[in-house]
Amino acid sequence: MESLTSAVNVQVDMQDKEVANGILKKLGLNMSTFVNMAIKQLIYNDGLPFEAKIPRPNKELLESLQEGEIILQELKEGKRKGYSNMEDLISALNEE
Repeated sequence: MESLTSAVNVQVDMQDKEVANGILKKLGLNMSTFVNMAIKQLIYNDGLPFEAKIPRPNKELLESLQEGEIILQELKEGKRKGYSNMEDLISALNEE
């Protein structure tokens, strides 16, 4: 028996679609194949085939961001020396 198909029309942000199409192309897929794969996985999993949650930074990332803010503030106050290129940094390291 031949399988019947049905068209699905969705509205997607243009930039998101372009990025997604680029990724799919690298994988050798097109949008239609991907959507069919996603629907099959939805059916097989009897729910979303991925975790849907709001990403939150972990403790390590938050601490790193705070440290970065401190470093920027110290640079502005002249309490820390900064370098605009790798050569200056290497020269300073060699002087120590």
